[in-house]
Amino acid sequence: MKKQQRHNIAMFIDCDNVSSKYIESIFEDLSQYGTVNIRRAYGNWKDKQLFGWENVLHEYNIKPIQQFAYTKGKNATDIAMIIDIMDILYTKDLEAIVLITSDSDFTPIVTRILSDGLTVYGYGESKTPLPFVNACSQFIYVEKLSVLQNNTVIEEHMITPSEHTITKYAGNNYDIRKDFKLINLLKQGVDVTADEQGWADVRDISLYIRKNSSFSQINYGFKKLSDLIKALDLFDMEYFGDRKTQLMIKIRDKKIK
Repeated sequence: MKKQQRHNIAMFIDCDNVSSKYIESIFEDLSQYGTVNIRRAYGNWKDKQLFGWENVLHEYNIKPIQQFAYTKGKNATDIAMIIDIMDILYTKDLEAIVLITSDSDFTPIVTRILSDGLTVYGYGESKTPLPFVNACSQFIYVEKLSVLQNNTVIEEHMITPSEHTITKYAGNNYDIRKDFKLINLLKQGVDVTADEQGWADVRDISLYIRKNSSFSQINYGFKKLSDLIKALDLFDMEYFGDRKTQLMIKIRDKKIK
């Protein structure tokens, strides 16, 4: 019998730049991609600002890597992480690497990892600079991930999240139907993957988008891509197949007035 392939993942945490309170949400999200075999967290553990990480490290079996600040103004944590990442690229059989940081200094190492054919999952706070966000195969803002998962828990207990919660999540002045960058990205996905009738499978669209951007629907407040598409209300949607489980979408024709 052929063994089921495991997707091995290595995780590197820059504790100086991400709060420990998001780690549960990150692990829950990563569970869909594979097994996190290597778990390392970097920082100066004598720094009082990192005390919140201590219980988290034990709970999630994360190996702490002590890194002293030998020189003022130099980030020794970044250097130690990068050295370990390069070592692992040559010694371990991995499918993906997770970088938990809000620091753009890791952008070059992301490019290096991608050149070896690995996937890079990035997680960081809203302060994360765009160069790092865009470099990752997929990047998720941890604040948005946490809120989305909390809302999911509320729904599972049959309590409907308030409109205020959802609005605050998306941003008070944010209107998803006016996000033309997002709309154009989805339309491009449909155009590339559609059949002769213009219908495209949502799964194919998702695969195309993820291969060509750091997109995640989580950053827009949706657990599933199909839910985001429904909220836009700009596409025709139909379920096909014997069990009506294959969701297909098509760019809606503009009505002629």
